[in-house]
Amino acid sequence: MSWSDGSDPDALRPGSDPDLDPGRSRCVLGVIPVVYYTVLLCVGLPVNCLALAALCRLCARSKSPLYAFLVSMTTADMLAQVSIVLVDFLLETAVFHRAVPLLLLRVVSAAEFGANHASIWAAVPLTVDRYAALCHPLLHRRLRSPTRTRRTIGVVILLALASGIPFFYWPDLWRTQTPPTARDAALIWSHVTIIYFLPCSIFLTLNARIVWTLRHSGAFSLLWGPRVVALLLHLHLSTVNRSWGVHLLYDLANMAAMLNTALNLLLYCATSRPIRRAAHDVVYALLHWGAPLRLYLNSLHVGLTRSSDSEVSWDQFI
Repeated sequence: MSWSDGSDPDALRPGSDPDLDPGRSRCVLGVIPVVYYTVLLCVGLPVNCLALAALCRLCARSKSPLYAFLVSMTTADMLAQVSIVLVDFLLETAVFHRAVPLLLLRVVSAAEFGANHASIWAAVPLTVDRYAALCHPLLHRRLRSPTRTRRTIGVVILLALASGIPFFYWPDLWRTQTPPTARDAALIWSHVTIIYFLPCSIFLTLNARIVWTLRHSGAFSLLWGPRVVALLLHLHLSTVNRSWGVHLLYDLANMAAMLNTALNLLLYCATSRPIRRAAHDVVYALLHWGAPLRLYLNSLHVGLTRSSDSEVSWDQFI
């Protein structure tokens, strides 16, 4: 398969096989990333579905903007899990070994970067809202409204998704053999600024007096930090394709970063009693979903039994 469309200076030569390149770095972890991402998707996606159901119940009962922000964060995390973990890491890389048309690779790249940015920036409106509620309560009460909350969430998510469009030209770090170009450097610096430096600065600046969000931003900093380090090493020290150490760090960094998308329910339940109760109600309803059906069938059976005693046949019910 030709990996070049004739316009990409970083692509491999047509007909070349990158797996046969003796200088190419090998994946030290073997099948561990595949197993890890499979477990992460099988556990993290249902957990986020549970969190979304619980938060939607609370959002319908309460006029507080808090739950609307949490719904947007959970939805963005689910979008990131599907586009990055399922489509990119598992299907595109593990199953097809990236042996797909270059156009599809780039479209998926733009989509996953947009979902990645949305997953992170969905927390920024919540941070600003909590800061305003704590430090400027009068202004917060005057400006707070469901319509403004939905508009803010929509604008932030749309801008975050749109920010993934330039990453249509993101380099294939595992296969690119040439040093990073000026375009690669611009994309890498833009990415680490969007996903880490800028939002982390906002979190740490505004959340000094907010315990819940401070815990969340601490987890964010620890889990996304290694990816930033790996990308900067690829840019300035040695490429992922040529250094097994950078390759290993990049694999581990991606695994840690995706773990961040599955931890939100634990943080919500650890810091909010209403969310714990709502999650408990959802789990209880799921575990006992058959109870209403059993009651209905029992009542139907009792009714038919009584009817048979009155010489009523089954033909009346057909």
